[in-house]
Amino acid sequence: MSSESKTEKIEEKVGVYICYCGGNISDHVDVEAVRDRAEKIPGVAVARTNMFMCSDPGQEMIMEDLKEGVVDRVVVASCAPSLHEMTFRNAISRADANPYLYEHANIREQVSWVHHGENATDKAAVLVSAATAKAGHLKPLEPIRVDAVPHATVIGGGIAGLRAAIDLADRGIQVTLIEKLPFIGGQVALLDKIAPTKDTAADLISNLSRRVLNDASITVHVCATVEKFEGYVGNFKLGIKKQPPESASYQEKLKQFNISDMQPGEFIPFAGVYTGSVPEATEEFIIDSGVIILATGIKSYTPRKGEYGYGELKEIVTLSDLIQIMSENKTGGNLLEINGRKIKSVAMIHCVGSRQIPGIHPEDASGHLNEYCSRTCCSATLNVANIIRDTYPETRVYEFYRDIRTYGRGQEELYDQASGKGVVFIRFEAQEAPEVSKNGYSDEFPLLVKAKDMLTFGEEVEVPADLVVLAAGVEPNSISGIVDMMKLPVGADRFLLEVHPKLRPVELPVSGIFLAGTCQAPMDVGEACNGAAAAAVKAAALLNRGYVELDPFVAEVDLQKCKGAGACVEACLSDGALGLVEMEIDGQKVQRAQVTPAFCTGCGACVAVCLENAIDVNGWTLKQYEAMVDAIVSQEVAA
Repeated sequence: MSSESKTEKIEEKVGVYICYCGGNISDHVDVEAVRDRAEKIPGVAVARTNMFMCSDPGQEMIMEDLKEGVVDRVVVASCAPSLHEMTFRNAISRADANPYLYEHANIREQVSWVHHGENATDKAAVLVSAATAKAGHLKPLEPIRVDAVPHATVIGGGIAGLRAAIDLADRGIQVTLIEKLPFIGGQVALLDKIAPTKDTAADLISNLSRRVLNDASITVHVCATVEKFEGYVGNFKLGIKKQPPESASYQEKLKQFNISDMQPGEFIPFAGVYTGSVPEATEEFIIDSGVIILATGIKSYTPRKGEYGYGELKEIVTLSDLIQIMSENKTGGNLLEINGRKIKSVAMIHCVGSRQIPGIHPEDASGHLNEYCSRTCCSATLNVANIIRDTYPETRVYEFYRDIRTYGRGQEELYDQASGKGVVFIRFEAQEAPEVSKNGYSDEFPLLVKAKDMLTFGEEVEVPADLVVLAAGVEPNSISGIVDMMKLPVGADRFLLEVHPKLRPVELPVSGIFLAGTCQAPMDVGEACNGAAAAAVKAAALLNRGYVELDPFVAEVDLQKCKGAGACVEACLSDGALGLVEMEIDGQKVQRAQVTPAFCTGCGACVAVCLENAIDVNGWTLKQYEAMVDAIVSQEVAA
C-alpha cells in the first residue's frame, strides 16, 4: 500500500447523510449509532439522518449544506445506488456543486436485509467509513459530451412502435421504423374488438399506420431485421437486412388479397396494414441513429399438442382462433355457428400457458415455464363471452378459471356483465386442472369437460360442450440476436428488464436504448401506448440538445508513466475503447495508449495489467481503493 495514500490529508468537508428508509434500514441498523461513529471519522464535517433521505426534505438537507459551504462533498448511506444515485447527483447539481463529488454506501441490500443486531450496525459503520475515505479523494469530474445523431430507430411495427414513431416525429426527430413482418400492426392487428372500449382493432391500427406512412420524417422498412450493432448513445450504427418474405401466412394473404392493387395504409384483417412496398430482393444497409426504441412485442402462446386436447380434437381452439373465426363467419340466428356446425355449449379455459407452476406444468422444449400472469387474457375471454351471449343468446358459455384478473378502468364491468348474462363460472385449482375428452355419454355434444369446482367446495362437475376455447397467454417475441448484440438484460420471464419499474420504467442499462410496450411485460393496448409515449419523450429529451453527456467514469492514461507496452489494449473488453497511437513527447515520436471515452465502460481491466500504473479509472482510482481499505481496517481494529 502506498505511503502517499496514508499520509495525504483528507478533505475535511465531507457530509455523511444516513437514511432510515422508513424502517427498511433502521429496523436492523442503529442509524443514530452509525451517525455518532461517522461524526468521529477524520474529514467529516457533518453527519445527519433522515427518515427518507431521497425525499424532498432529505435532498434539501444536502443541498442546504452544500450551498452554505458546510460540506463540499457528499456521502449518502441508504438503499442500492441503482435506485437513487441519479437522485442525489441531481440534488448536488441543483446546489451548484459538482455531482461527482459524491459517494454512496449501500446499507440496505448489503446490510439490513442480510444482517441483524449489532453486526448490522457495525457493518453499516464500516461501509460508511470506507465511503467517506473514498469521498476525501474524489476530484471534480465533468461529463463526457458527444454529438448526437438527430435520428431515432424504432424496432417493431406494432401499436407501441407506431405510437413511439409518431410521437418522435411530432417532436421534429427523423425516425426509421424496422418491422420483421411484411405488414405493420403487430398483435393488435390480429384482434377484432378491443375490450372494454369496443373499438375495432382495424380502426386503431389503420389510423396510426396512416399517420406513420404519411409522415415524411418517418421511414418504414418491412421484412427487415437488425443484423449488426455497434456504437454508443447518440451514435449507434445498425446493420439492417431486408429480404423477400417467405412465410406461409404471408403467401396465404397474397392469395386472399391482391396486394398489387392495394393502397398504402390499407388494412388486411388478421394480418396488418400494407405499407406500399415489400422487398423483392435482399438488401443490406446501415442506419446511423442517436437513440433506439425497442418495441419488439409479444406472441400468443401455442398450446402443446395434447394440452387440454389441443391438436388432437378438432373442436378445441385457442381464443385467438375463435376471435378470427367469429369475425369471418358472422351468421344470424340464436346459436353460434362455426363452419356450418351449430354451437350450443362453449367451454372456455383460462390461464393456458400462463401462471405455470414448477412440478405441475411441464417445461417447454427450451426448459422454460411461463410463471407470470399474461394479464389481458381474462378480460379478452370475458369480452368474447359477452359477445356470444349478446349475439347468440341460446349458446351457453362456461368459464373455467383459476382467478379472474380484470384490472384497469372498465375491465371489472366485463365480469359483471358476463355474470348478469348467464355465463357460468367454475373455479379450479392449478393442481387439478380441467380434463377435456371426447364425450362418451352423448352424441349431441362431442366434448366433455370435467373439473372440481372450488366455488361449490370441490364438487366435481361435467360440462358437455360443442367447442372448447383455450385462453392462451402471451410470450415475448424471440429477440436473442438483439439481446446478444446490444447486451441487454432479460428477466427470468424472458421479457426485457427495465432499470427500475418505478423510477426508470422505460430505460435499459445501455444508455440510449429504451423500451416500448409489451417487450417488457404483458400489457393491454392503452398501457402499451403509454409506455411507447414515455419512451419517445425520454428519447426526444436526449436528442433535442444535439449532444449527450456520458458519465466520466472511464479510463485515463498518464502519458508520463505510459511506456506504450500495449498490455492494456489487449486486456480491454470494449472494442474501440483503447488503442496505441503515435504521438510526440519531448521531441520524440512514441506510441502511447489512448482512450476513446465514449466506448470505455470503466471496467478497469486495463488498470489490472499495466505494470507502470499508468492508467486509472476516474471515480475509482487505486488511491481511492487504498483509502477505502485503510478505513475498513481502521474500523475493524477500533471495533
